[in-house]
Amino acid sequence: MATTVRRTAVTLPAAPLGPENPLPALRPLDEPHHLDPAERAGLPPDMARGLGYAPLRSVLPVRVLDGYGRDRATARFDALVIENDRVRATVLPGLGGRLHSLFHKPTGRELLYVNPVFQPADLALAGAWFSGGVEWNLGATGHWSLTCAPLHAARVPAPDGGEMLRLWEWERLRDLPFQIDLWLPAGSDFLHAGIRVRNPHGRTVPTYWWSNIAVPETERTRVLAPADAAWHFGYRRTLSHVPVPVPGPGAPDVTCTTRPEHAADYFFDIPAGDRRWITALDGDGRGLVQTSTDHLRGRKLFLWGHGRGGRRWQEWLTAPGTGGYLEIQAGLARTQLEHIPMPAESEFSWLEAYGPLTADPAAVHGADWTAARGEAARSLEAVLPRAAVEAAYESWLGCADTDPKDILATGSGWGALETERGRHHLPGTPFPATTLGAAQQPWRELLRTGVFPCPVAGAAPGPGPVSPYWRDLLESADTRPGDEWFRDYHLGIAQWAAGDRAQAVRSWERSVAAHPSPWALRALAVAEAVAGDTGRAAERHLAAYDCLLETFLGGAGGAGWTEPAEWTGDTAEAARTVQRALVREAVPVLLAAGRPDDADRVLAGPAAGGTAPLDGGRITLLRARTALARGDAATARALFDDGFAVADLREGARELGETWYAVAELLVAGDGPVDDAVRARARREHPLPAAYDFRMGPDD
Repeated sequence: MATTVRRTAVTLPAAPLGPENPLPALRPLDEPHHLDPAERAGLPPDMARGLGYAPLRSVLPVRVLDGYGRDRATARFDALVIENDRVRATVLPGLGGRLHSLFHKPTGRELLYVNPVFQPADLALAGAWFSGGVEWNLGATGHWSLTCAPLHAARVPAPDGGEMLRLWEWERLRDLPFQIDLWLPAGSDFLHAGIRVRNPHGRTVPTYWWSNIAVPETERTRVLAPADAAWHFGYRRTLSHVPVPVPGPGAPDVTCTTRPEHAADYFFDIPAGDRRWITALDGDGRGLVQTSTDHLRGRKLFLWGHGRGGRRWQEWLTAPGTGGYLEIQAGLARTQLEHIPMPAESEFSWLEAYGPLTADPAAVHGADWTAARGEAARSLEAVLPRAAVEAAYESWLGCADTDPKDILATGSGWGALETERGRHHLPGTPFPATTLGAAQQPWRELLRTGVFPCPVAGAAPGPGPVSPYWRDLLESADTRPGDEWFRDYHLGIAQWAAGDRAQAVRSWERSVAAHPSPWALRALAVAEAVAGDTGRAAERHLAAYDCLLETFLGGAGGAGWTEPAEWTGDTAEAARTVQRALVREAVPVLLAAGRPDDADRVLAGPAAGGTAPLDGGRITLLRARTALARGDAATARALFDDGFAVADLREGARELGETWYAVAELLVAGDGPVDDAVRARARREHPLPAAYDFRMGPDD
């Protein structure tokens, strides 16, 4: 059978992604994979430099995806299949190019963990993320911002003359174009992935890449890699060098992944010069192996642990009764906490291979770790020699610049905008002007005419670029009379992204003085909160909310909504999206400022286009926290007892458990003080229900 690339579809129960959050992501990045600066002492110098190099301040210019829920209905996803006579690989171009399935025909085995549902959860840099398959991650520490976004895709000739699938896009956090070329050599059991990241700019750019591979986890799964030690990150913001497979006295064998209790990362410390590979094998010694050329140096094991919190996360991400999974991963650096400098006008490229591996189960599951990993290494060399991977990489390089002709899917227009701006020549990854959409048009007008257009009255400001070039254009841009407020609002966003907070505040203050808008008022509220002035932040948030009601959507004195006659259902939904975003951000600040009555007023207001208040799990949690702040523990507890699900619960977040126990302490204390005895009694008498238990570590 000749290797082919064809269109198909995957049908799954799916929770809709919902709309983007219309508020720019100004708040500091909440990413759990962060190391406290003091913990860098004693680390290898190059690792310490990478850990401190160019961390993200926020996910600007990307918008956060947090409009999804937990209600699922059957949905159809466009898919692309790469197939030869031995393997069938299924890719979802509309969801970050996720490798959804890798099926080995001779054995009838699925090599990846295939999630039977599509359920977004708040684990990515830009919010929505879903488990399963192979996820490509470029940009910065964390699940990339394109994990639920469409990529460009096309059919191109493969190195052996067959067909190859090319995926490409413009990654906006670092402004880097990339491509992923997937093909199956004739008669091969291994899917090849040629990957290239390019820096077309005249400056060094920080970069990051990790391929995250979800595989099924069974009671006898064992992960093997060519290392006797690893860097351990256990969600305590510390990084320690530990032996493998047993990281310390009394610890379980972490490569037998169902034994550890808590979620953890183990970055294998592979000696220089050794072949790069990682595998997860079941009790029969069968499973998936990933290997690569040496540029992709890092290998990692991620496990959820068998504790109640880890099990809850696994349930949260899929359907009831689905088996668990773990992840084996491969990246450019030794750990995912590091970024790599990419010189000006350069490129990084490498080749990965994914396929089946069978090894002697007695050896790979034996007590002798050296013998176990040695057996896996010999089995890999027998089916895919290291030299064959190097040769495939060299062969692929000759095809990497081939321009695609047969387009199969279309990504965003941001690459077209950036290539026009920079006049970049990027053979193999075209970004034609035909892909430009409504989001890019105002910026293209600015680029071509020097005039920055204001949106129609009542429309939320759209997303935009924030790089130094665009900031300079905004600073010198002309506007139509009365539109200066809009330019200054966007200029402030670009200044904030660059870390120039004082200038950003001045730009937003000019914007508010020229034309009060909920957007600039909210931006000033975030600036006050980041500066530590919670009281002023609360005032700004209230002003933004009341401005939204009174001005943006025709409300009367902030007391309610006046629905324009021409509103459609879509208009009302867009208005509720804005309102929900403002409420979710404002209420925690109001509570921190000691203003629970104002928080209650904001939560009790009717949703745009209707008379009932906003609903949803996040809103219910905020109502419980507000009741708690007002001393009404009974109301807060009743909300928990009725049950709710916070669809956008952040990985590592402790707010559910903390709120539950704070309520329990008040119930136990009654009119008395909350002391250590009360806290202990609250934990005994009011244990955290499993439905709310997402604890990832012993300190939670």
